[in-house]
Amino acid sequence: MAIEITDANFEEVVLKSDKPVLVDFWATWCGPCRMVGPIVDELHTEYEGKAVVGKVDVDSNPGISAKYGIRNIPTVLFIKNGEVVDKQVGAAPKKTYAEKIDALL
Repeated sequence: MAIEITDANFEEVVLKSDKPVLVDFWATWCGPCRMVGPIVDELHTEYEGKAVVGKVDVDSNPGISAKYGIRNIPTVLFIKNGEVVDKQVGAAPKKTYAEKIDALL
């Protein structure tokens, strides 16, 4: 299961990470988010120790969603050294997310 990222722990988990971070912005009512969710959970397991993989519920964490200008979900941000280096808006196949993580390792 991917790490739950919140407004409260975002800085610690994401910005201070010494590993690349995948952050999935999602909501329970979002159909495409439910398709991406299991992929993100698989990536969390596969990249354990190499990258941080987590999810932000946009309804529960409006602060971080607003800070990063999340307008459409699912949106997946790829963050390295505290900076957004890549982004995927909308559902995509697992291979797309894996390639983006691999490029940051």
